[in-house]
Amino acid sequence: MKSTMEKVSTNKIKLRMELDAPAFEEALQKAYLKIRGRMNVPGFRKGKAPRKLIERMYGESVFYEEAFDAVFPNMYEEAVKENDIQVVGQPDISIETISSQDGLAVLAEVYVRPEVTLGEYKNLNVEREDDTVDDEAVDQEVGRVRQRNAREQEVENRPVRDDDIVTLDYAGTVDGVAFEGGAAQNQTLTIGSGQFIPGFEEKIVGMGIGEEKDISVTFPKEYHAEELAGKDAVFHVKVNAIRTRELPELDDEFAKDVSEFDTFEEYKADIKAKLQAEATRRVDAAFEIALLEAAVENAVVDVPPSMVERQIDKMVSDMAMRMAYQRIGMEDFLKYSGQTEEDLRGQYREEAEKRVKGELVLEAIRKAEGIQPAEKDIDAVTARYAEQTGKELEEFRKSLTDRQKEYIAEDAAMIATLSFLKANA
Repeated sequence: MKSTMEKVSTNKIKLRMELDAPAFEEALQKAYLKIRGRMNVPGFRKGKAPRKLIERMYGESVFYEEAFDAVFPNMYEEAVKENDIQVVGQPDISIETISSQDGLAVLAEVYVRPEVTLGEYKNLNVEREDDTVDDEAVDQEVGRVRQRNAREQEVENRPVRDDDIVTLDYAGTVDGVAFEGGAAQNQTLTIGSGQFIPGFEEKIVGMGIGEEKDISVTFPKEYHAEELAGKDAVFHVKVNAIRTRELPELDDEFAKDVSEFDTFEEYKADIKAKLQAEATRRVDAAFEIALLEAAVENAVVDVPPSMVERQIDKMVSDMAMRMAYQRIGMEDFLKYSGQTEEDLRGQYREEAEKRVKGELVLEAIRKAEGIQPAEKDIDAVTARYAEQTGKELEEFRKSLTDRQKEYIAEDAAMIATLSFLKANA
């Protein structure tokens, strides 16, 4: 097999592959032996008719497709190796010559991993956010934990106030007619939550246990049920019970209840350390993205459409997986959002191209600087993947294939390259 390569554009090449006549004749003979049982030839049982007779009846081309399918994958693989190219996507194939006398000549146009012309990627000037965690952020987190640990207490001798948890019956009508979903028994409602129609919760304030009254409200013009949008409604309401949330004291006992610490000050210090670590991670990630975007802006790279489509495939697949955790199917999502799959892919296209460019530029910087990940960097990435899969580190390490180890090493190399960009920014 011989092959030649011609550059069509910065990211597309044309391969010409030739298989000589004897080799293609051998493929035709194998094709005959494989499919002769499917041929109906008068005077012969299936599978017993001579090849030449079948070819006289149907033409020599009767075996071309089977022979081509048998030899082309190896021809293409050899040509890719011989010309040392990294293909992305499937080739566009056209047959130039095919016969037992002349052999097989095939043209294949295919996108290849594009060349990247790097611009300035050192001394990049990018603003990094302040990641300082102040006392207010710590107090807010402590407050959220405090709210989660509040105890509900029954209220008997006063009317409803803001923030109370009320159990009530209600029945709504529009123009005196009840409507679907407009009635409930022993419904729980936190006053001020905004869970009900605007104006409803405010008019519950001041009602006592056992009290009944009619409440007039107007449905929002943008209400999800179109038949009720903008309509005036009357709800007959009865308050059955009132509860309030009692917040725990912020002291050492609280710290012991919600954490492994013995004092409230130790607990707050731990909260601050965790918030700081998360803030630093978030700010560093945003800083890295901004640096990479700046390096991409300075580079020249022509991204093949097939690489963008493959990235979109991954993004759509990731989205489908996230929805599956919420028990939402992709078909249902598209139906309810009024989109087609092509609409969804179109929304991802710009971001997908951006990601592909980022990966290509990052890889080019790594090669230009000869960056290799240290063993500790590979170990850190391995540990992260082990944690994600819920396996012990050594168990996970033993389960890795050579290809998976290569992938982890590449991941570590990209992290090291981002660190290089930060160090030189």
